[in-house]
Amino acid sequence: MAVISTAAVVLHTFPYGESSKIVRLATRDHGVLSAIAKGAQRAKSRFGAHLQLMSDGTAQLYLKQNRELQTLAAFDIEHQRMGLTRDIGRYASASALAELILRFAPQEPQPHLYALLTTQLDALTDAEPSLVAQISLGAMWLVVSALGFTPSLDACAVDGCAIDSSGGVHFSVMDGGYLCPACAADRETSRLESADREWLQAFVGGADGVDPPRDGSLPPRHAAAHRRLVSQFIRVHVAEGRELKALHFWETQRWNATP
Repeated sequence: MAVISTAAVVLHTFPYGESSKIVRLATRDHGVLSAIAKGAQRAKSRFGAHLQLMSDGTAQLYLKQNRELQTLAAFDIEHQRMGLTRDIGRYASASALAELILRFAPQEPQPHLYALLTTQLDALTDAEPSLVAQISLGAMWLVVSALGFTPSLDACAVDGCAIDSSGGVHFSVMDGGYLCPACAADRETSRLESADREWLQAFVGGADGVDPPRDGSLPPRHAAAHRRLVSQFIRVHVAEGRELKALHFWETQRWNATP
């Protein structure tokens, strides 16, 4: 079996036997892979501390097609992203992103999704504390869109008619986007006033970073509401009702509490 090399991010690890670890990797060239890192729990392991969560580098793997568990020969680290551990909100955001990739990324290689993940993890690592909330929301919506679940923000998600481009709007999680007044009349919706509508459109369209609305600030209560909105959207359209523990933690724990 030949050894292959690929850029990779460590998304999850857990012990295997007395001395090894199972590592879940997002790779640029081979999609999401599970691999055994033999001896990784030993004090003098060749892996050392390189398999920290959210670290990226070059993975060398013994890769065999149609095998669920590959063998990790080495991991040459480039970025450890220790900055993600500076506060719980930052790390929870990264964990929720990792969970989305682990659970829902297609089996085939997705270089654009890998690039998006690493870019957003870097942004969370380097963000000023006051910007973590908006960066994490933008990252979540960008990954959701990259997985193929972009919400409808240009036209009514039910009948396709044009949506008034100014003022507040109704958003239907179940229908997947904005609704015109006629369709919103008999459906459960969230009312987004002008500022929150601008933020949502910045999150969904912010491939080069979130360009904030005119006032430039996202109040804590509004950030909490946006977390609930994207989490509900993910559960309905991406997870189809399946439990997502990291997403739930990001959305609901006490560090998210608002006055």
